[in-house]
This record gives sequence, C-alpha cells and structure tokens, in this order.
Amino acid sequence: MTANSAFKRRVRARAARTGESYTAALRHLRSVEGALVTRPTDRPVRLRIAVAQTTHRDDPADAAGVAANGAEVRALMERARGEGADLIHLPEATLCFPSKRRLSSTEPELGEADWDRFAWDALTAELREVAATAARLGLWTVVGAQHRLSGPTRPHTSLYVIGPDGSVVTRYDERVLSHTKETLMYTPGHRPVVVDVGGVRLGLASGLEVHFPHLFAGYAEQDVHGVLFSTAGPGEPDQAATFAREARALASQYSLWMGYAAPSSNAPWAPSGLIDPHGRWVARCAAQVEPDVAVGDLVHDPADPGRRWRRSLRGRTGPTPVEDPRSVQHTTF
Repeated sequence: MTANSAFKRRVRARAARTGESYTAALRHLRSVEGALVTRPTDRPVRLRIAVAQTTHRDDPADAAGVAANGAEVRALMERARGEGADLIHLPEATLCFPSKRRLSSTEPELGEADWDRFAWDALTAELREVAATAARLGLWTVVGAQHRLSGPTRPHTSLYVIGPDGSVVTRYDERVLSHTKETLMYTPGHRPVVVDVGGVRLGLASGLEVHFPHLFAGYAEQDVHGVLFSTAGPGEPDQAATFAREARALASQYSLWMGYAAPSSNAPWAPSGLIDPHGRWVARCAAQVEPDVAVGDLVHDPADPGRRWRRSLRGRTGPTPVEDPRSVQHTTF
C-alpha cells in the first residue's frame, strides 16, 4: 500500500468516526501533521443571532396549544428580524415538550409512550408556517420539534435548521438522551451536525447534552465557531441555573460561542441568551416567565490567542518525556 493510499484511508476513517466531511477530516489530519492549511475559521466572520425563550407546553394532545406556540414563535421571528438578526435560535421541543406521563400508554403510571396521542397534524402545520415566515423574513431559523419516523418506531427529538428560503437545510437528532427519553419515548440520533451560515460554522446540541463535554469537544475538533444548545431545562425549573453554568463553562473551555435557548419557565433562574468564548453573557432575555428574544453579535477574531492555543493543543500527541532521573523519581523532595 502506498503512503498516499494509507493517508486517504485515515481521512475516511476519521470522517466516519466524527461525522465530519471528507474535506474537514483532510484539513484536520494535514494540520496535525504540520502542513499549512487554510481553515474555515481563519478569517473574520460576524453573525447576528437572536436567542429566544418560549412558553412551555406539555400536553401532547393540545392542538390549540401547539398553534398558540406557533404564533408566539412567528412573533418572535418578526421581532428578531426587526432587530437585524440573521438567525433565530429556539428551545428544545419549541411547540410542545410532551409530558412523559401524559404521553404514557399506561397513564397515570409511567410506561411506553403512545405517540398516537400526539398532535402531529398541528405540529406539522405550525412548522410549515414557521418555514414560510422564515422565507418571508429571510431569516435562518433553528426550531426544536419531534421528527416522526416510520411505523411504530419512536420519533427523534430534533432541531430543524430552516434556511432563509424556507427550506429544511438539515436536522439534528439529540444523541444523548435521558433514561426516560431513551427507554420510553424517543429514538436517539447518532451523528453531529454542523451548519454553515454565511461562513459561520455552528454545531447543534439539545436536551441535557450540556452535561457531556465530549460532544462539544467533537464540535471544537470540527472547527466550529459556536454551538447552538436548545433545552427544555431540568425537571425542576429552579435547577436551570446549573445548565446555564455548564454552557458558560463549555464556551470558555473550548473557545466557542454558545446559544442557550430554554423555555420561559426557566427564565427566573436562567434566561435564554448568547454566551461568548470567554463564558460571558453578551445578550440575555428577561428573567421573567414570558416569551422574549435577546439579540447579539457572534464575532470571530482569528487572531484570538486563546482559541489558537487550544486548537494547537488538540493536534498534539503529548509531550516528549524529559530524560532526567529527578523527573522519573517520584518519592523524593
């Protein structure tokens, strides 16, 4: 086997493992091996992002409630565009986050979800209206919703990325589910998703994935500028501050911008907002139980020393041990 063939196999293996494109995997391996490679994040970029908080609804059969949230979302989209936003980022299961007990086939006991109880027609109708509004406003829209699968297969809990022409550009399916979600309600996703919005590379995460740093490390390896994290928050809203603290820590740890979108029921403890790569809030919704939107600018500076340093460390295999007897001996002063 030639060296070139072996290298191509390594590129394909990395692409399969990480979910990134062949080109992204090629860039990574070339940079690790010392070649000069121009990356997508090597130039200044700016994106104006609106992060929203919306009303929490948990009745899976409440078609009127789904419609009300759809109208609320569209009003926030109008407001975001009026403030110059290029993209609006919405919470997990934006239109309805179904109660596990109300959806249970053994209600009031907790059991396998009966998805025939869910207001699918209302959800689909509202998503289409959201897409039409995105097209009318020319607004990128990231909205949380259930994605129905075939037959009796449980749905994904997903984030749809709708382009400024109203088309579905891609979809992220939550990968790391809670015990109840995975055993009774949903089918987990299996791959990361990165979307390019005007040169800004954004990863997607959902639910309780903020607890799992390796997901964000994976996005950092793909050279994203930021991650849009949508959540319905913890079981008890007054614990939501923990999720927000973790999002800030991840932003700082990996030098990433972070969109933090949660329902308004969490707002008194952790309003939605935009976090910069130093873990600071750049824009934040009102700390009140009401729908709101906060608008801020994601600005990437390729000269940022923190990001460059962290990226260089990811390409290292580890330091070379020093040949010194006092380094090897661990039982003396």
